Amino acid sequence: MNVQAWTFVMVALSFALYLAVAVFSRARSTGDFYVAAARVHPVVNGMATAADWMSAASFISMAGLIAFLGYDGSVYLMGWTGGYVLLALLLAPYLRKFGKYTVPEFVGDRYYSHTARVVAVVCALFVSFTYVAGQMRGVGIVFSRFLNVGINEGVLIGMGIVFFYAVLGGMKGITYTQVAQYCVLIFAYLVPAIFISILMTGVAIPQLGFGAELADGSGQFLLDRLDGLTAELGFSAYTDGSKRTLDVLFITAALMVGTAGLPHVIVRFYTVPKVRQARSSAGWALLFIAILYTTAPAVAAFARTNLLDTVSERPYAEVPAWFTNWEATGLIRFEDHNGDGIIQYTGPAAEARNELTIDSDIMVLANPEIARLPAWVVGLVAAGGLAAALSTAAGLLLVISTSVSHDLLKRTFVPKITERQELIAARIAAGVAVILAGHFGIHPPGFVAQVVAFAFGLAAASFFPAILLGIFTKGMNTWGAVSGMVTGIAFTGGYIVWFKLLHPELNTADHWLWGISPEGIGTVGMLLNFGVALTVARFTPAPPADVQQFVEDIRVPRGAGPGHEVSA
Repeated sequence: MNVQAWTFVMVALSFALYLAVAVFSRARSTGDFYVAAARVHPVVNGMATAADWMSAASFISMAGLIAFLGYDGSVYLMGWTGGYVLLALLLAPYLRKFGKYTVPEFVGDRYYSHTARVVAVVCALFVSFTYVAGQMRGVGIVFSRFLNVGINEGVLIGMGIVFFYAVLGGMKGITYTQVAQYCVLIFAYLVPAIFISILMTGVAIPQLGFGAELADGSGQFLLDRLDGLTAELGFSAYTDGSKRTLDVLFITAALMVGTAGLPHVIVRFYTVPKVRQARSSAGWALLFIAILYTTAPAVAAFARTNLLDTVSERPYAEVPAWFTNWEATGLIRFEDHNGDGIIQYTGPAAEARNELTIDSDIMVLANPEIARLPAWVVGLVAAGGLAAALSTAAGLLLVISTSVSHDLLKRTFVPKITERQELIAARIAAGVAVILAGHFGIHPPGFVAQVVAFAFGLAAASFFPAILLGIFTKGMNTWGAVSGMVTGIAFTGGYIVWFKLLHPELNTADHWLWGISPEGIGTVGMLLNFGVALTVARFTPAPPADVQQFVEDIRVPRGAGPGHEVSA
């Protein structure tokens, strides 16, 4: 069978599995819909959390960015991995002790204010829609290449799939669907990485092949060959960084603390029965995440090396089939400026104009084809990319639907709503969210990982300070928390919109504030949030005594020992 036939088989089998799981584990109550009735085993929750966490940005885009940015792309690895450790150790157990459904519910109750809850809902929606745009674009990219449809049509197909199992199953259905999706995506990521590592270096473990000698008898190490290839074409050496140190620091920090503020990840820790199991599931999730994240740099190096070896300085008439296949999607483009028919792929130091435009989001998906792996491996990677994008999209849509139905309706505006009406409202909200997510997927403001980085910056600037101060300080009050969240997200969102949407021609280090890119500005927003919140709280009334005791109970519950059970 050819690539397209294998893709149909792999995608159809994986989708049939997801839909069967969704039907089998569909939600029958609001507890099922919001937190899977808090009965999920820690290992299962760890695997589901890993799938929820490893989005299209991790599977499709991260290795692509590292492939093109080289050393500079390491900020994504450091930030996202370090951020999960921060979340697991600093926030997850305490939020599980709180024992409610959503992050806005924690903010509303901790800061004893409907206003704080509504502001948190707005922040959650802003962050989630920004994040889900990247996932829907990832779905569109996979479908456009492997099912021979346009990116827009691919997004529409993905919308239909997500709508079915997110709206039907809620958190219960999503949890067990994400377990299946993790198995698919990690298998799809590792199989081609192992194959290519063996072909290029003779080492079966990609993490070791990344630093090994090439198997062609040249005696060169992989990274030395890659440095030489990129330097010959006029690019900076692959292992050199070009970003300013301050920008690297701020991007990494934004990704780290943004992780700890992402509502769709935090809510996963409400699905386990006990506080102790929240820590355990966080540890399992970190293990499952590390399998992919430690492989990504090797995948990036393999892809970049193979790309330069097979395309650069080659006559266009002789390009391999994978090139023309991806060219049809518009995600790779050759423009023969000098009319010689030779592909000139050049860096800024070269005199000739660059004739090759490559979307970094295609590198992982195209990697098996570039390396001439069997057609079934190519189809498997397509199924893995869809699993990564759809698993995270479903988690984000659940956050959006619960924020509307539970936090806005049940807890704020319509407190007498019945459980059945709340469940219907949640499903309607999820349906509307799918439509809006599809729109943002068709019109995204950047590459998948870039769009996701913006969401992390927004989460860092809004939720992280409110959650951290809410857990560890008894003196933080409504006025401080609300002022901080509004300041942080308004500043960060405005900065991103200004440079990415309104004035993209100014999106250079010379025009950025202190040389900090839109991907890293969330750190500044976070610092502003902390500063405003602490200042306002200092000059406004302290929280009531019962709220201060509530904060004390979150950290050290009265009469509770290890594994203290909290009802959800």
